[in-house]
Amino acid sequence: MTMRISGKTRVCAVIGDPVEHSLSPAMHNAAFQKLGLNLVYVAFKVTKNGLKEAISGARSLGLRGLNVTMPHKNAVINYLDEIDSTAEAIGAVNTILNEQGKLVGYNTDGKGAMIALQESGIYPEEKRMLLLGAGGAAKAIAFQAAQEAEELVILNRTPENAEQLAELLYKKFGNKVKGGALLTEVLKKELETTDILVNATSVGMHPHVNTSPIPSDLLRPDLCVMDIVYNPLETKLVKDAKAVGAKVVVGLDMLLYQGAVAFEIWTNCPAPVDVMKRAALDKLAEQGESH
Repeated sequence: MTMRISGKTRVCAVIGDPVEHSLSPAMHNAAFQKLGLNLVYVAFKVTKNGLKEAISGARSLGLRGLNVTMPHKNAVINYLDEIDSTAEAIGAVNTILNEQGKLVGYNTDGKGAMIALQESGIYPEEKRMLLLGAGGAAKAIAFQAAQEAEELVILNRTPENAEQLAELLYKKFGNKVKGGALLTEVLKKELETTDILVNATSVGMHPHVNTSPIPSDLLRPDLCVMDIVYNPLETKLVKDAKAVGAKVVVGLDMLLYQGAVAFEIWTNCPAPVDVMKRAALDKLAEQGESH
């Protein structure tokens, strides 16, 4: 089916630096076409210095929505009219809705991660979750996990960041949350009683495909392992987890479901997830050939 652009076509976009390898245009355009929506999705490279003007331009041009990626997720908040409570608590926005000139910010990362787990038959309720990392995506996942999991442990290379995040979440939700240092001896101890392990660091991301945040001998078959890195599709952590028979959720699933939540914010239509996944996989395969 060919995309028909007309004077009534609305635009959605991703802004960031870099954005050339973003899978979002492929995913969202496939979804718009599938549902016959008069929308088109493009990628705009926006530098830090150009962010204010970019948001002003999006408002003036009447763009329907934006995805926001690195390095703008925090700074973009300064230029919006409103942000939802999740984005406010995390201090980061990855999705913007333009409601007749009023720009509203959301964060769909945490929801995307939780849906990815649930779609794989993994439910955080009454489970102990170990989260690696305390940066942007980790914060979003921690925010959702602290509301759902029985207990959440956050480990980070800079332990102060993990401890601050844990304290904030404990004050907000009152659930068991603690922070600590991402060190092998701490990992070993914490993993003994962990049900769900989530890697929200960039360890294992292309081109460092032979690295993993977890020594493989600490993994076990009754563990659920989720890695938010999606390039490569199967990180070393994912391969190691599969090798011991653990249940695995790949990073592409989180990317897919956070995109699906954004799609629904812009369109008020259920996202055709299978179509979006196929488009993302095709794009990744194409990029793999061009590397």
